[in-house]
Amino acid sequence: MIEKFQPAFGLKNRHMQTVYASLFRKLSFTDFEIEKFTLSDGDFLECYWQKIKNHQKTTPIVILFHGLAGSYKSPYIQGTMQTLKEAGFHSVVMHLRGCSGKQNLKPRSYHSGDTQDADEFIHSVSQRYPQAKIFAVGFSLGANMLLKLLGEKGTTCKLSAAVAVSAPMLLDACSSYMNKGFSKFYQKLLLKDLKNDLDKKYDMFDMQKLIRLKRSDIKKLKTFWTFDDAYTAPIHGFSSAQDYYKKSSCRQFLKYITIPTLIVHAKDDPFMPENILPTNDEISQNINLEIYTYGGHVGFISGNVLQPDYWIEKRIKNYFLKHL
Repeated sequence: MIEKFQPAFGLKNRHMQTVYASLFRKLSFTDFEIEKFTLSDGDFLECYWQKIKNHQKTTPIVILFHGLAGSYKSPYIQGTMQTLKEAGFHSVVMHLRGCSGKQNLKPRSYHSGDTQDADEFIHSVSQRYPQAKIFAVGFSLGANMLLKLLGEKGTTCKLSAAVAVSAPMLLDACSSYMNKGFSKFYQKLLLKDLKNDLDKKYDMFDMQKLIRLKRSDIKKLKTFWTFDDAYTAPIHGFSSAQDYYKKSSCRQFLKYITIPTLIVHAKDDPFMPENILPTNDEISQNINLEIYTYGGHVGFISGNVLQPDYWIEKRIKNYFLKHL
């Protein structure tokens, strides 16, 4: 029996659902096992493992993919890893390039459709733990990337099941939506981190030659569209932001997914409009699409203001337990 999400009393507002954990939830793990994973192009990822005691060769593993500018510090990452640990899962957050706090070694970075790095890490984990079931969960940007990867891999996918939370399934629509109303606030916060990371790359590489953007002009990038046109698209081989959005949006890949996949989404997500959601004929029979009226962006907090219950973490745990 699936427990349907009900927003916490006093936290129905979509912005409260979105920011509550970041403002008020205090989690701090110190017992991570840090793996430096070398990629095929010579760059690296830092992967933070949370392993259970008395584990076996068959102990299941969950790989977590964070959102834009996220990391092991993100409350949704730490909360989910803690819940999974208590349920008997190993978990590991695969930091996208440069997101663990250490600069990556290439002029390029990461993006919503960059599935190669995740595919390499999943393949490595499956080889190292051949007797363990491997699952994956993605949040926001990481959810779009994961769903695209599942569609690309089809029947060759190494995962047993997957969960995607608050995936921006049509990137152009989401990028435009983030430049409207209060959503501009979130855009400004996220762009600050992205522009700081880009600025640091000018210390290591001739970025002006690579992307034809003067360092002094970084501050002029005020929207995701302009940032992706100036940096994300050219450095990753796309002709424009629109080309990047079109090729990287996961919605077109959903019909090809062959493993059990749960997609959880809120209609009131302040990062994206409702029309990014797929129609029934756009998803495969292996997808369970749960759409809620409330929940915000990677929120889904039930209970009440004084005793919040992070429902999404239990939903993820229970979904994977069902597929052990």
